[in-house]
Amino acid sequence: MSDWTAGYVADIGYTYGYYKELNPLRMRLAFLNAGIAPPKQAKACELGFGQGLSAAIHAAASDTQWFGNDFLPAQAAFSQSLVEASGSDAEFTDESFAEFLARDDLPKFDFISLHGVWTWVSEANRQLIMEFIRKNLAVGGVVYVSYNTQVGWAQMMPLRRLMVQHTQRMGAPGEGTAQRIRQALQFADQVMKTQPFHAQNNAQVAPKLQELMSQDPHYLAHEYFNRDWQPMDFADMAEYMELAKLEYASSATYLDLIEAVNLSPDQQALLAQIGDVALRENTRDFCVDKKFRKDYWVRGARTLNPVQVVDGLRAERVVMTKPRGVISLVLEGAFGVADLAADVYDPILDFLADYKPHSLGEIEQAMASHPKIGLQEIVQAMFIFTHRGEIQAAQAGSVISQAFSRTQKLNHYLIERARGSSDVQYLASPVTGGGIEVNRYQQLFLLGRQQGCEQASALAEFAWSILEPLGEDMIKYGRALQTDEEKLADLNERAEDFLRRDLPMLQGLQIA
Repeated sequence: MSDWTAGYVADIGYTYGYYKELNPLRMRLAFLNAGIAPPKQAKACELGFGQGLSAAIHAAASDTQWFGNDFLPAQAAFSQSLVEASGSDAEFTDESFAEFLARDDLPKFDFISLHGVWTWVSEANRQLIMEFIRKNLAVGGVVYVSYNTQVGWAQMMPLRRLMVQHTQRMGAPGEGTAQRIRQALQFADQVMKTQPFHAQNNAQVAPKLQELMSQDPHYLAHEYFNRDWQPMDFADMAEYMELAKLEYASSATYLDLIEAVNLSPDQQALLAQIGDVALRENTRDFCVDKKFRKDYWVRGARTLNPVQVVDGLRAERVVMTKPRGVISLVLEGAFGVADLAADVYDPILDFLADYKPHSLGEIEQAMASHPKIGLQEIVQAMFIFTHRGEIQAAQAGSVISQAFSRTQKLNHYLIERARGSSDVQYLASPVTGGGIEVNRYQQLFLLGRQQGCEQASALAEFAWSILEPLGEDMIKYGRALQTDEEKLADLNERAEDFLRRDLPMLQGLQIA
């Protein structure tokens, strides 16, 4: 009997994460910054979409038609349930890369995305992916790909291999992948306690193991415990992409676009002297010890002149996607933590605190009385706060109106699901064309408001009526709450925060 999994973990599902970089709207700012015309976004595809939450949200929340595959049937079925709930015209299947490639009924795609998949699959599947891109990416189209890098993972590769061997040689098949992963982590921890020279000579190993031990086995199974796991440097990735006539456009990690927070003056000067893109990016990754790259590649870049770049930037629309009160001016970069200038960034954030879409040109006009704030500073602010998910690109008003009914139906489905599960922590916004983090408590409060609860006490009682029969633990400041009184008091506090802080934002994003 053939192994249809091809060495990929198939008995344990991936997590229900949402990844903002998979939203095609997000690439516009990076392309304009690179002097490249942002392409259209009529047709999009996600290869290996996991649970498909990102793809389903993007299909519901935009006017882009989405396709995608993930060869695990349970994951494809979940993604299809989201499509049915929203009423979008997305098409998600459980076809393998080979089966998806063989189809002759797919359109030319303007955007093809792969989140992490590249690192986890075999060389044969990487070749199939590249053939799919060659065949199905439109001229002018973009590929987003994220992957583990060789330089950032070199120290960890022997330990990762040791743990995989433990799951293969010591774990009993009947125990299931999650249990075998726990045992492998325990074994690795025992090894670390013997103070092996490898760990002593490679300072990243022990802290990384502790980080892995705190993470969900469902995540670890797919990230680190597949048979195939191949970190890659940028130059090798570029060789693959060149076969499909793709050229590097930009990093999709927006903080990377601000060199001063990542590189020393000497490093910046050195990189500026390197004309070869692949060598420059490899050198940059070496300087910052890059572990995970997120990149945009384009087939046929259309360059813009400086006037077109400025006009394009001014026309870009953004919206605040975190409550203003929780947005910090402390920035963490490669050199550590730094304080952002309050006289530059606070006025921009305050202007966006109405949770309505604004163009960068509008922000520029509103900042006219602030001598330190020009378009350059506004664009840099967008890089910082978009990187952190506190600001996101906003769609045109006509697209927002078109997507509203679909996002309402999808969010209703997800909020109802929150009655019995906390696995999905995102809802769809027609304003951003993507997902917004909304935790289970907030989802239950939204459900309570739909059923007529308006005051914090009523929302807390409503949430308690759902949670109490389930007997689930409630955690506050790392401590499990013990009594019903403590739990209800915590729900009251959360409901007050929701009404005061979260609800205005969710209303602006047309989620509430």
